[in-house]
Amino acid sequence: MDRIAAAKRALSLLDLTSLESKDDDASTERLCLRASNPEGHVAAVCVWPRLVKQAKSFLKNPAIKVAAVAVFPDGALDRGRMEAETKTILHYGGDEVDLVFPWQGFHDGKQDEAIAQVAGCKAICGSKKLKVILETGELKEPRLIEAAGLAAITGGADFLKTSTGKTSVSATPEAAEILLTLIRKSGKPVGFKASGGIRTLDQAIVYLDMADRIMGPGWASPTNFRFGASSLLDALLAELRGTSVANKKDG
Repeated sequence: MDRIAAAKRALSLLDLTSLESKDDDASTERLCLRASNPEGHVAAVCVWPRLVKQAKSFLKNPAIKVAAVAVFPDGALDRGRMEAETKTILHYGGDEVDLVFPWQGFHDGKQDEAIAQVAGCKAICGSKKLKVILETGELKEPRLIEAAGLAAITGGADFLKTSTGKTSVSATPEAAEILLTLIRKSGKPVGFKASGGIRTLDQAIVYLDMADRIMGPGWASPTNFRFGASSLLDALLAELRGTSVANKKDG
């Protein structure tokens, strides 16, 4: 894959993310300013529910969506918390909800409750996109990753997302392969988001090539595919501006 074309493509698929406890109005404004560049704009910014209103006001490009997280990062089986946070996101104009799947409860045998929490969130979201974060690095086993992905799809997920980025193992090609294959087999219009630990163009290309191979060329568009990251933007812009380390000549 041509590196410039790949960088442009990855930029258009990026959910530019900031989920630090100290995030505030000022940091959200800085995030939104980074979201649109002469080289192109990201698909969305992803923030805390309490900062959705600010993000909507700071973004000047209406094509950039505002996503926010719910039950983040722990993914507790807590219907009340899920409902409150999801409603907050939508009340302030959020376009997309990134819900942490109750993976611990699912792992402990509470599969029906986990599916019900996803379904409840989707019922609140309505036509807004629901991305379900499976925390694949904690589920670890391929059979559990696949089972959690299937449960999320059953509950109405519009996207399967790998990770919160807050655990020791985040997105991996192995987990992505499992989830993309599951999506293809399901036959449903479910997207995929690789999130956590993706910092370089070379890493992004691995996931783009995989999506092309499993889902078909052209499937990985902002409608169906996202990268959740913060530092990846700098790497992509460096490539597009000809200032990346890979493009610099010796001497």
